[in-house]
Amino acid sequence: MNFVNRHFPDQDETDCVSPGPAVPRQHNWPLRYESIEYVALCADVATILFASVVSRSLHQIQDAQAAGDLSNALCLALVSAACLVCLLKTHGLYRPVELLVLRNQIRALCLAWTSLLLLIWAVFGFAIGPGSSQEAGSLFAVIGLGLLIAERWGVRTLLGRGLSGRKFASTNIALISDQPLSENAGLSETLAMHGYCVKGRFSLPPMGFGPASRRRLASRVIDYIRSSQLDQVVVEANPERWPELRALVADLRVLPFPIMFVPVGTTSELLRHPTRSLGSAVCVELQRGPLTPIECATKRTIDLVGAGLALTIFAPLLALATVAIKLDSPGPVFFRQQRCGFNGRTFLIRKFRTMHVLEDGPVILQADRADRRVTRVGKWLRRTSFDELPQLLNVLDGSMSLVGPRPHALAHDGEFDKLVRNYALRRRVRPGLTGWAQVHGCRGPTPTAVMVETRVQYDLWYIDNWSPRLDLAILLRTPVEVLRGRNAY
Repeated sequence: MNFVNRHFPDQDETDCVSPGPAVPRQHNWPLRYESIEYVALCADVATILFASVVSRSLHQIQDAQAAGDLSNALCLALVSAACLVCLLKTHGLYRPVELLVLRNQIRALCLAWTSLLLLIWAVFGFAIGPGSSQEAGSLFAVIGLGLLIAERWGVRTLLGRGLSGRKFASTNIALISDQPLSENAGLSETLAMHGYCVKGRFSLPPMGFGPASRRRLASRVIDYIRSSQLDQVVVEANPERWPELRALVADLRVLPFPIMFVPVGTTSELLRHPTRSLGSAVCVELQRGPLTPIECATKRTIDLVGAGLALTIFAPLLALATVAIKLDSPGPVFFRQQRCGFNGRTFLIRKFRTMHVLEDGPVILQADRADRRVTRVGKWLRRTSFDELPQLLNVLDGSMSLVGPRPHALAHDGEFDKLVRNYALRRRVRPGLTGWAQVHGCRGPTPTAVMVETRVQYDLWYIDNWSPRLDLAILLRTPVEVLRGRNAY
């Protein structure tokens, strides 16, 4: 069995062995890539404790009569930090790939920090220690969030600099691959960027190699590794060769190193899906099923609380819109139309009437920018999406949700179902007042098949990745999108 690279670097050499010129590693950080998650976690805790000290000090400077023990403030800040860290850790937001997306990090921090402070306010009255005041708590909330966002920006900057400059501490590995050297270069560059130095490469023989070839390969790998300073072994191969790979790994078990497997080929796509237990068997979830009873209860609670609060807050404006519609043109205040909902069941959607007509049949024309059917008041209602607010009643009666795929008229459903193959998959959840597609600008008419397909892709992504945090993020982004007014007419 031949090596792809017959020359192996000396044990004290620190450059990565990869096709083409090697990038020198000078002045490496004393930090490995896999340790970034714990560094960011500890940075959050330190930032919150520092924010507590700063807020207490500033409050005492502003009010010389302010009392309170700093230790109490630090204790509550430590509890806050623990809760925040657990929440972010649960959602995988400390993974390096997530830390690089600053927008998602800021959004998650704002949601988590706000939720946490609301809980503290409910339990402790928002005071950060005995004898402290609401002002001190408010100061802690603002300073804490500001410092956390600044810290995330710093982490993202350092992480990007470390990846681009290959500054992470080296993790020496041996790579066993069945890929050609030209294709293997991509993995080598990716590993080098994350601090993994490929000290030796071994080529797997073609599929179907016998026990003798396998033992010779394992013997050469073992001999090389025992004479080198390595941290782990990486096997890159097609999962279809698993019987042969399993036997090879069994031969390598004598090595006191972790052995990692990097799948390639079409079969590797299965490993990107989440795994589940089916009795005593392990299965791959190819399509996410309906929400669990707990998830349904969580989403329904968000719907009821959110719809109830929104109706209470907007009650005066709803009454004003009712009067304006009645005075502007003859006809009913509300417009009801058949829509397709969860599992294909039809329901009557409620909207403020914005047109002179009440279309609900086999042929319905979508509104355009200069549509003469739209009333004077209707133009303002449609531009601000205020005409959609009566659907809060649909949310309360359970035919809709606050967040989900937007329902279309039955006439349009039939057309779109023919244009887009996976269109019907949107009906696996309740339709929503707003959705993932809407906060990405997919609003208004859909005159082309491409626009319909784009909207469907956003909706399907939302269904497959639903979480309470995602719903809250969409609800927070919806007012911003409404103010932008994209495709709203």
